[in-house]
Amino acid sequence: MKALLIIDMQKGSFRPYSIRYDTMGVIERINSLSAHFRAHRDLVIFIQHDGTKENCFLPGTGDWELLPELTKDPADIVVPKTANDSFYKTELRDLLTTNSITELFVTGCATDFCVDATIKSAISKEYEVTVAEDAHTAADRPQLTAKTVIDYHNWLWADMTPVRSKIRVLKTKDLVNTR
Repeated sequence: MKALLIIDMQKGSFRPYSIRYDTMGVIERINSLSAHFRAHRDLVIFIQHDGTKENCFLPGTGDWELLPELTKDPADIVVPKTANDSFYKTELRDLLTTNSITELFVTGCATDFCVDATIKSAISKEYEVTVAEDAHTAADRPQLTAKTVIDYHNWLWADMTPVRSKIRVLKTKDLVNTR
């Protein structure tokens, strides 16, 4: 079984939308993937950062909410998290085990923080991981442009030594056409 993870695509991370690289394109590609997963009866899981420790992204506030352009189905699952790693002290692993999920497809924000931490945690837990190379985003960093951050992480993940199997890094259109 497969699951699509959509990490931290919350209003608070996109104020303004232009702060993140290719925001509208990333949203469009995530929506394409989520529609594809739903059509194949695979899980779609939205991960939402609860920043109570940092006094931001507080549940029930505007910053906590998902971006309104994202397509969310009532059957989709929401998992709150309090750290970069979506597995850390969350129900994610139990949810995946209960649903016999062994393969994860990863999208979201921010490439170099929560997306990266979740991917590395997932491979250490021996999940098969596929990254939608054009469906995750970041902001410019003091030393690097957002595009460089994204390109670097796509390269890094594709070349990591796997625990179970090599991380696949593919364009959204290829994921939709090969599944």
